[in-house]
Amino acid sequence: MTVPPRLLPLLEQFDFARERLTRRLTGPVVDSGDGTDTPVAPLTDAEYLWEPVPDCWSVRRRADGPGPRATSLAGAGEWGRDAAAYPHPWPPPFTTLAWRLSHLGEMLTLRAEHTTGGHRLTRDDVPVPGGAAAAVAAFDAGAAAWRSALLGADDAALDTVGYCAYPHGSDPEEPFIGVVWWVNQELLHHGAEIALLRDLCRARSQAMG
Repeated sequence: MTVPPRLLPLLEQFDFARERLTRRLTGPVVDSGDGTDTPVAPLTDAEYLWEPVPDCWSVRRRADGPGPRATSLAGAGEWGRDAAAYPHPWPPPFTTLAWRLSHLGEMLTLRAEHTTGGHRLTRDDVPVPGGAAAAVAAFDAGAAAWRSALLGADDAALDTVGYCAYPHGSDPEEPFIGVVWWVNQELLHHGAEIALLRDLCRARSQAMG
């Protein structure tokens, strides 16, 4: 299927943001922005689970229960991601790299499934990775699934309200092209947050000697 012309810039933006985040998590280098390769080591489990401030929301072993101000652990499997029913706690808890990366992988997986899949999966069906390598792999799989869903959309689909029925956003009320734009913004801003958390963790380790 030919990609609709107005989808192309959004697809290119998604591909760029996805590759940049993946390289920031896995290395061996990342483009610093001026064409210079900056060495990057693969994300470690310690970085993945690092809590920069007290009372973070993170991912936790289900047997340990939810963290501070969380009321449940979202996801499937041995690990879960801190969550709470609406209205969420205020001020919002600081979320770890693990929380943010798990959120991205889940969001992409569910949005893809609610676009071209069976429209059946919920947050309780998506495993929450307990380690860095598994989380990076889950993000990559979710991103691949979402990209495949985008390639299946024709021009009419881009204007179809509810083409994506993802239940945790306004997707059922939005034309699909608006959903595509929003997913890119989620990837861009969470990707930047994740990169900054890696920088902070490295700087803290260096300062502590």
